[in-house]
Amino acid sequence: MLKQIFSYRMLIVLLMGYAGGLPLLLVGSTLQAWMTESGVDLSTIGWFASLSLAYTLKFLWAPLMDRFPLWPSRRRGWMALTQLFLVISIWFLSTLDPAANLTLVAITAAIIAFFSASQDITIDAYRREILSDEELGLGSSLYVIGYRLALLVAGALALWLADGRVSWPVVYKIMASCMGVGLIITLIAPKEDDKISAPKSIQEAVIGPFMEFIQRDGAWVILAFILLYKAGDTMAANMTTPFMLLKGYTKTDIATVVKGFGLASMIAGGLLGGLFTMRLGTLKALWIFGFLQSISTAGFCWLSVADVSLTNLSIVIAFENLSAGLGTSAYSAFMASMTNKKFTATQYALLTALMAVPRVLLAGPTGWMAEVMGWNGFFLLCTFIAIPGMAMIPILTKKSANADHNPSAA
Repeated sequence: MLKQIFSYRMLIVLLMGYAGGLPLLLVGSTLQAWMTESGVDLSTIGWFASLSLAYTLKFLWAPLMDRFPLWPSRRRGWMALTQLFLVISIWFLSTLDPAANLTLVAITAAIIAFFSASQDITIDAYRREILSDEELGLGSSLYVIGYRLALLVAGALALWLADGRVSWPVVYKIMASCMGVGLIITLIAPKEDDKISAPKSIQEAVIGPFMEFIQRDGAWVILAFILLYKAGDTMAANMTTPFMLLKGYTKTDIATVVKGFGLASMIAGGLLGGLFTMRLGTLKALWIFGFLQSISTAGFCWLSVADVSLTNLSIVIAFENLSAGLGTSAYSAFMASMTNKKFTATQYALLTALMAVPRVLLAGPTGWMAEVMGWNGFFLLCTFIAIPGMAMIPILTKKSANADHNPSAA
């Protein structure tokens, strides 16, 4: 196991996580901070949130990346191309003034979001194809760790630099240089399996991923599981910050415990989740981690009636983030293992889009639920919503044991 953990491929996966995470905040909260200091009105800044649509709709152009190979290989070629354009567009953004060139800033930010989402498509496919099914849990956790470290670079470090140390244009030039590291990593990364054939036509690239998936035994169970597994966790997470503020915790408390201690707990959970998934198998890990996720959500029920205390908050947040990290590792590994390597880019993009549906559909009414049910009742409901997803795991286990084909085969 140690040989797998410290392998060159795992190091590359960690660094790919860094490359994938870096652009996100540069068109998100970091750009919002720059625009705010430049005097852009809040209404306009709010519309920039729509740039995240690129990450939701990326499955629309994923078939092109399955169909057409580029030098030096099908996955690395597209990774290198998207990263090159990210370096160029982030650097170009650094030359603009949000107050004077707002339209051009918006267009450039949209281009960055598009190439960032496209990079995600190719990195997900590449990670799937260089790792075995047994390694996907650990690989997914290392990718997430790299991703979150990149968020610290593009978020905390960028804001620290911009706080009177260097100008915003210089900050974005530094970030463009940091993105260039991702391009270097891609060029030295090991080649994926070249025995996997690409779709022979655009029609096959577009239709093939759907037809191959829905013709599998248990396809609808897989889709329902992906939709439901983290639904309760997602609903609870949407209201934890308002809950903590209304409970009486200060913004400093939240920043210290949630953003600092909680992040460390999630990274630890991700790493442990990858190791346990590799040892236990994905479906067994999903069952154990799903149970821990539901218990961690129930912890907020206790917090809602407990005294306001940093100790109480730290215990609940640490356990919640640890279990979330555990669950995400196994969940990501499961989705990756459900892709056919011929259509990895498109199928993984579709599955991750499906994963985001609960966040879009169920997040809206959570505030109303909390008002009607009270915090205790709301978090209790989120705890029990985990049951339908977990109930599908024995069905998935049975179908996996009876499967007469390997969905991940070429």
